[in-house]
Amino acid sequence: MSFRAAYEEVLGRWPAPVEGVEAPTPYGVTRVNSCGPADAPPVVLLPGGGATSTVWGACAAGLVGSHRVHAVDLMGEPGLSVPAPGRAIRGVGDLVDWLDAVLDGLGPGGPVTLAGHSYGAWIAAHYAAARPDRLGRLVLVDPTRVFTGLRLGYVLRALPMLVRPTPRRIRSFLAWETGGAVPAADWLRLQDEVAGFPVARPVTGPRPEPAGLAELPVRVLFAERARCHDAARAARAARLALPGARIDVLPGVSHHALPLTAPGELALALA
Repeated sequence: MSFRAAYEEVLGRWPAPVEGVEAPTPYGVTRVNSCGPADAPPVVLLPGGGATSTVWGACAAGLVGSHRVHAVDLMGEPGLSVPAPGRAIRGVGDLVDWLDAVLDGLGPGGPVTLAGHSYGAWIAAHYAAARPDRLGRLVLVDPTRVFTGLRLGYVLRALPMLVRPTPRRIRSFLAWETGGAVPAADWLRLQDEVAGFPVARPVTGPRPEPAGLAELPVRVLFAERARCHDAARAARAARLALPGARIDVLPGVSHHALPLTAPGELALALA
C-alpha cells in the first residue's frame, strides 16, 4: 500500500465528508482536511511529529455537529503538504509566519480554537504566545517540551526509529510506548508508510514564554501513561506556569495513541 492510499483509507473513516483544502503559504502548499458546517466556530488541529492530520478523525466525530474542524498536515512532516523549494521552515518565527498564512487561507470564521498534540502542541503554544490576538482558546494535548523536557529513556528508545525508520522499528516503538494498546489497524498501516516518507529536520528551540499564553483561555490534557515525560510532574509544572489554565491528567492513556483512544475527552475540551 502506498502512503497516499493508506492516508486516504484513514481519512475515509472520518465521521463527515472531508474537504481537502490546499492553503498557500510562503513555505509551500499546506494540506488542511476540513469538515463540519462552514459557518460554525473554527477549530484548528495540529498533529504530533511523525503523524498526519488524519489522526484527528475520531476526535472530529464529537465536534462536526457544532464546529468547523480544520486538521493540518505539518510542513516537512508526513502528509500531503508540499514544501516550497528553498524555503524550509528553520525557526519559531518561520512556524508563526507559516501558521499565519494557513489561518489566512482558511478565511474568516471568528476567533480560532487552536489545538496541538505533542510536537504540534509545542508549535501551537509558540504561536499562541506570538499571536494571542488571533486565537480564542488554546488546547494543548500532552504537550512535549512546553512545560518539561523529554525523558532520556524515551529519547534513547526512539533514536533508532528516528535515525533509520522502518515499519518494524515504528511498530516496535509504538507497541512499547502504548503498552501494546495501538487501537486501529488502518492507522498502523499509515505509520508503516511513514517510514519511507521524506521528512525535514523538525524545528527545535526554547520553551514558549508562559506570560504570552496567560492572555488566553488555556486547557491542557496530559496522558497518565505517557513515557515521554512524567505526566504528574508535567502537570505540576503547567499549573505553576499557568495558574489560570484548566489542567487535567487523563487516566490510562498513553502519549502517541491519545488522539485515537480518548476522542471523547478531547472533543469536550475543544468544544
